[in-house]
Amino acid sequence: MTLRHLLVRCVGFGAASLMVGTFAIAEKGAGSGELGSCAAYSGVPSDDNDHAGMAFIRGGTFVMGSERQRPEERFTHVVRVDGFWIDRHEVSNAQFREFVTATGYVTLAERGLDPATHPGMPKELLVPGSVVFIPPANVASGGRITQWWQYVSGANWRAPTGLGSSIAGKDNHPVVHIAYEDALAYARWRGRELPTEAQWEFAARGGRDGEDDWSSAFDAEGKPIANTWQGVFPVYNTNEDGYAGTAPVGCFKPNGYGLYDMIGNVWEWTGDWYRPGHPRDAAVNPRGPESQDLTLTGGQSPSRVIKGGSFLCASNYCARYRPAARQPQEVDLGAAHLGFRTVLNRAGGDEP
Repeated sequence: MTLRHLLVRCVGFGAASLMVGTFAIAEKGAGSGELGSCAAYSGVPSDDNDHAGMAFIRGGTFVMGSERQRPEERFTHVVRVDGFWIDRHEVSNAQFREFVTATGYVTLAERGLDPATHPGMPKELLVPGSVVFIPPANVASGGRITQWWQYVSGANWRAPTGLGSSIAGKDNHPVVHIAYEDALAYARWRGRELPTEAQWEFAARGGRDGEDDWSSAFDAEGKPIANTWQGVFPVYNTNEDGYAGTAPVGCFKPNGYGLYDMIGNVWEWTGDWYRPGHPRDAAVNPRGPESQDLTLTGGQSPSRVIKGGSFLCASNYCARYRPAARQPQEVDLGAAHLGFRTVLNRAGGDEP
């Protein structure tokens, strides 16, 4: 079931009118350990060129997907990608603000949905706003997944938990509440694109080969090395990694390609349309299925692939903090745990 299906069900028992302050449950008491004190990156690259803040990933061949995890990650198949540039960090609030200041762009969460293109959508889900995670007070006594995600009026990239909230002091945090069209607009303004799923997965593996595993989120002793959820989701988070919500980009050790937060922190958009599973055939620079090849059931919206997991992924729920993990996300819906990064492709995949 997609997130929008959950929201439509949720409206029936008054979710959209939930008090925004409830989210403070998940924000209080962030750990004070060494990881939680990071401020490694200002949020804006120091250089000024067309690949500012990016790392070059040399082309190569890898085995994409996983046979031993989720069904939607099958089948493993050999993929070749040309070289490309990719952001070292998730796009930050400071970077997105530069884009908005330069262009006057207004995100989908700030505009709201057009009723003409969303017939039958409950009016509560048409107003400007976005999706916020609300920890249930007591799952054992009837908490439902439809209460964990709430469409909050007024929530957007500037006000991540709704009216009255702000991103003051969080210039170097990943921008969130970004719909697909918002991410694409930013990328094109920079002369870039959103990564294909194959590019993203190749980059996230950091040069490692072999079957997907859990070592991107935890070290050999089980200690967190990425911003995920420690404890029992959704009611108890130990914050062992130092963060209850988003962390500043670049707080955790980079992977073998020098890329930060490819696992955890926030989910990231790719440019590929989503359908469950992968083809078995080998491929070169695949771009996913065409939109006309998608099979949608009644009420479904077309979705793009998102990758990497987020600060809400736990071992007992989600657990998609692996390079091969993938999930669908409706293109016209943002969320408090969803961001993106960009790529720069050059003819032939050559490094300048």
